[in-house]
Amino acid sequence: MKLTRIEAVQRRHRRIRKRVVGTPERPRLAVFRSHRHIYAQVIDDTRHHTLAAAGSVEPALRQELNNNGATCTAAAKVGQVIAERALAKGIQRVVFDRGGNLYHGRVKALAEAARAAGLEF
Repeated sequence: MKLTRIEAVQRRHRRIRKRVVGTPERPRLAVFRSHRHIYAQVIDDTRHHTLAAAGSVEPALRQELNNNGATCTAAAKVGQVIAERALAKGIQRVVFDRGGNLYHGRVKALAEAARAAGLEF
């Protein structure tokens, strides 16, 4: 039985989330990638609380990206914004949750931009 793309992503995400847990000292940087946009959240799993969030749907980013949120350029910009917001709240170290997606393309661009902007993971 061959898995669909969505089923494969969901299976990988469940497998990853068994080990990747955000704590107050080191929250989880979760990435969600849709066909048209990319989103990132910094989450404290012990309190079930989102500490910072960014996405390519935000009006300022949409204008800057010409309404095209499904590119590596858009992902890199979201990574830079999430890192700035996390650092502003005093969060320097995170654990990376790629959300079941492969570490390639937009997910990799977001992660590298967040690292370049000062987040450690």
